[in-house]
Amino acid sequence: MRVVPLVPLVSRLLLLLVSVILFSTGACAQQVLRLSTTTSTENSGLLHYLLPTFEKESGLKISVIAVGTGKALELAKNGDVDVTLVHARPAEDKFVAAGYGVNRRDVMYNDFIIVGPKDDPAGLHKAGHDVLKGLRMLVASKAKFISRGDNSGTDQKEQAYWKQLGIKPTGDAYISAGQGMGAVLNMAGEMHAYTLTDRATYLAYRERTGLAVLLEGDPRMFNPYGIIAVNPARYHDINYKGAMKLVDWITSPEGQKMIAAYRIEGRQVFFPSAHPHGVGGTGKG
Repeated sequence: MRVVPLVPLVSRLLLLLVSVILFSTGACAQQVLRLSTTTSTENSGLLHYLLPTFEKESGLKISVIAVGTGKALELAKNGDVDVTLVHARPAEDKFVAAGYGVNRRDVMYNDFIIVGPKDDPAGLHKAGHDVLKGLRMLVASKAKFISRGDNSGTDQKEQAYWKQLGIKPTGDAYISAGQGMGAVLNMAGEMHAYTLTDRATYLAYRERTGLAVLLEGDPRMFNPYGIIAVNPARYHDINYKGAMKLVDWITSPEGQKMIAAYRIEGRQVFFPSAHPHGVGGTGKG
């Protein structure tokens, strides 16, 4: 029988224990901040551009969940994230008023556009800048329209247009995809169909889809984005300090300058809109 000396064995065990403790401490040193956001900020490449700078300066690691605005707010409502960056102002205000979010700030804006096949079988280009006129023409033409169908900010905007019109496409002419913006643009390209999209994601996908901008410029297609910290009084395990670091950074002169500098195909696609000291937001806490 081989006898293992006790002292070397104890030394090895102590060394292993110290190594485990040091590894665990290093792994936990970088706090994680959970962010729910829209697919447009992800699909457009904006977050990949912005977040590394914030992570380097703050020491935080951002865990991004990119979904439609409705789902992003639902995750925040359930306390599953610390902060949310979305683009559906009525839903945002309702979220804050119900006590789920605090310190909402304006961040940036871009615009919605209607894109479709270059040959434009519905003739939307003849509608000028009138989004409702264009959608009415689309319904009459029975051309295919791909809807996000996911309660995202884009989907909510689209449904508001149909409600104002009192009509919408039916049958095979209307496809509710239940997908993110990038996937819907790919579907529209493949199916020779139209869709409503934010301009930034369209530009990021234009080459692969072959879709053309057919209607733009209506003031009703304005698309503002806001950031909201989840209310720490409701969920005590929320990383509120980290959330406010992101809120303050993305609305700071540095963050706003970076947003303005972001380009797709040489074009500015997001325009900063933060107000000094949070003026213009809602739900300050």
